[in-house]
Amino acid sequence: MTGRLIFVLGDQLSRGLSALADIDPSQDVVLMVEVREEGTYVPHHKQKIAFLLSAMRHFADDLRAEGLRVDYVRLDDPDNTHSFTGELARAVARHKPQSVIVTRPGEWRVGVMVATWSELLGVSVAMREDTRFFCSVEDFAALTARGKTKRMENFYREMRRRTGFLMAAGKPIGGKWNYDAENRKALPKGHKLPKRKRFAPDAITRDVMALVEAQFPDHFGDLARFGWPVTRAEALQALDDFITHALPQFGDWQDAMKTGENFLYHALLSPALNVGLLTAAEVCEAAEAAYEAGHVPLNAAEGFIRQILGWREFVRGLYWTEMPAYGQTNALKATRPLPEFYWSGQTKMHCIAEVVRGTRQNAYAHHIQRLMVTGNFALLAGIAPAEIEAWYLAVYADAFDWVELPNTHGMVAHADGGRLGSKPYAASAAYIGRMSDYCRGCRYDAKARTGANACPFNYLYWNFLIAHRDTFGANPRMALPYKALDRFDKAEQAAIRAAAEDFLAKMHTPEGVPPAQMSLGDW
Repeated sequence: MTGRLIFVLGDQLSRGLSALADIDPSQDVVLMVEVREEGTYVPHHKQKIAFLLSAMRHFADDLRAEGLRVDYVRLDDPDNTHSFTGELARAVARHKPQSVIVTRPGEWRVGVMVATWSELLGVSVAMREDTRFFCSVEDFAALTARGKTKRMENFYREMRRRTGFLMAAGKPIGGKWNYDAENRKALPKGHKLPKRKRFAPDAITRDVMALVEAQFPDHFGDLARFGWPVTRAEALQALDDFITHALPQFGDWQDAMKTGENFLYHALLSPALNVGLLTAAEVCEAAEAAYEAGHVPLNAAEGFIRQILGWREFVRGLYWTEMPAYGQTNALKATRPLPEFYWSGQTKMHCIAEVVRGTRQNAYAHHIQRLMVTGNFALLAGIAPAEIEAWYLAVYADAFDWVELPNTHGMVAHADGGRLGSKPYAASAAYIGRMSDYCRGCRYDAKARTGANACPFNYLYWNFLIAHRDTFGANPRMALPYKALDRFDKAEQAAIRAAAEDFLAKMHTPEGVPPAQMSLGDW
């Protein structure tokens, strides 16, 4: 009989995991499983699946090297039941443990599974808190009761006080909590970007890539450019590369976009962070140390730390405090299906085509591409929240439900009615043109609101404001766009509505043009 069976999930690849804290190598067994159900509940990007499986196999090898017993079930095991519950049941039958230990899963649906295991399997199942976060679920609930989580900024300031990051004598260093206003610059013409560190697949990763191609041939995404860190050592190298070469200028240009450039100054650490190869604490500590050493300006260090200590912690707390009801809201009553060009990239809107291209090649797009290009379009077009959420969850290597759902449901779709953001993140082509080079050479005119060549973002934006005036007309953060809208005469507003309705009615053919009217170059 085994002492305890410690079930480690694929996004829990941290030696400091609470479930592993008191492991007894002489009696306990670590269980890790690769199951098809986790690869197909949405059609995950091939790189995402390969990243997870490779990281899991490397982590299992590290545990074995430490002298721990690991029961590892591979995807192609002929006896694999391909579900967490099925594989845990088989492992309980094999090892007959006194109890099962698991750290709180990241996703609500898996948490629901865990709640059934003790009765189903006839063995004690203890779920421990995930201590890799700064704010526990219980702490977040307590802060909510004190009114500290109504807005992320309030929560972020509380977390700065608690942790001491970029603080001196109880005050924020530099005199301000937030330097976001300084972090909205477009890339200068001819600006030279740093070469980012990528990792060549080793033998384990190559084996996994071949397995993914065989097992998930129809899934979205390419494997040819796989370069994610899949070990703790590689993740630490990636962190050092970011701090040294990208963070110094991350602040200024974190919102910029450029054709053909997938990474710019972004960290590229979120996949490793979200599966546990890095911890939030060490990432924030590295950024703060770089600031204190004079290597990184304050706006860059603060902007980056805010993404981890503020947004990442906030959305996790909101997710676990307000699910499952949170994910079921649809405040704007958006119901349209997701257009096919989110998968194919076959659209004449260059900005969307460019983001989908990068997403297909890398299982990655940075936060402004996600929020203000694909997300902005989905909001303006009234795409059903569940449809756009499933797409984001599927296509990005760093997407796990606890972080993806609140960001997409609240920030992108505004489906939560303003719980996460006090205004919708809606914008016309003017924003995209200001922050990128995407509009140059695009088939559409970024300055035209109506007409055959008008950019769809323009008439969809103004149509969105018209359609939702009852919801947003009194919002002080929307006062300026509504003042601008009121300067349009009735004829122009009618033309905007007509253009939007026509486009949306035909959105599921390329560019909304009936096939009979298209040339081969349009497809």
